[in-house]
Amino acid sequence: MNARSVPGGSATAKAASELADLLRQIERARELLARLESDIEASHFCVDNPTLVHLVETNDALVLSLLRLQAEQGPGQAGAQAERADLLDANEHLALAALEAQDHQLASEKARRRQTEFLAVLAHELRGPLAPIRTAASLLSRMRTDDPATLSRLSEVIDRQVVHVARMVADLLDVSRLHTGKLRLECERVEIGRILEDVCEACRPAMDARQQVFTVQVPAPSVHVFGDPLRLTQIFRNLLENASKYTQNGGDIRLEATAAEDQLVISVSDNGIGITPEAMSHIFEPFVQDARAADYNLTGLGIGLALAHQLVEAHGGTIVARSAGIGLGSQFVTTLPISGPDPGP
Repeated sequence: MNARSVPGGSATAKAASELADLLRQIERARELLARLESDIEASHFCVDNPTLVHLVETNDALVLSLLRLQAEQGPGQAGAQAERADLLDANEHLALAALEAQDHQLASEKARRRQTEFLAVLAHELRGPLAPIRTAASLLSRMRTDDPATLSRLSEVIDRQVVHVARMVADLLDVSRLHTGKLRLECERVEIGRILEDVCEACRPAMDARQQVFTVQVPAPSVHVFGDPLRLTQIFRNLLENASKYTQNGGDIRLEATAAEDQLVISVSDNGIGITPEAMSHIFEPFVQDARAADYNLTGLGIGLALAHQLVEAHGGTIVARSAGIGLGSQFVTTLPISGPDPGP
């Protein structure tokens, strides 16, 4: 009896060979992915990373091989179908891993650029107040006069700049404490109207110097919130200082607080330079400044709004930013829960 060839035998052998080749490609892709993840952890790869390119090319080859194998194999081959399903599943995980690796890469590059920009801004901000401090100290050391007016003026220069530096350092420390969960609030039942009046009194001189019109409407003395008086002051002082900083001389700034049911809504609005849609999505991120805002006012580290946002959330409240666009002003609306009556002893 003559041996008869089995129909489809050569196709099956070819399919087995294709499967073995695909398995080798998957193993190679996994090795490349492991190397890529190692690169991510070490933060040593860039946008045109050859490992990522090779990974994508290997994935493309895997997809093409699967399609070719599927076209050559006939129906009814359960084992081959199962192996194909496994390969497709592995390919899906591989593609997702490649996309995730690319996201990590972009985030790493963005963080590195942000860090570089922030260090440059920090150096500029520290250099600003140090120059007048050095000048005033030098004049004091060389002076041969006891003129009270001159001594007082130089002392005020030093004191004002030292306070400025101290506030920057304190804000940086607060951002760090919030991110690490080490910031502790000393909460008590606080009359919010008194807090806002104190904040307005502290911010008004800078607005007067710029001839800005400042309108204030605070709630009745009976409205209280449960919060940290120091941090609440910090929140609204940052918002008012930010409004003044980005509003032209002679512009309008308004603070309005209203109580609605169990919520206190405090709005800080201005008719200043406004916020672009692109900047709006990053407005509360630390160390991020809109290029237009940075060009308009060359001071600040880009942490005031981020700090206000995190402190409001720590008090169980919310804060949102609104702007109709460039040159149309901005508004920051803070909502805090109202504290009920003091239960007494």
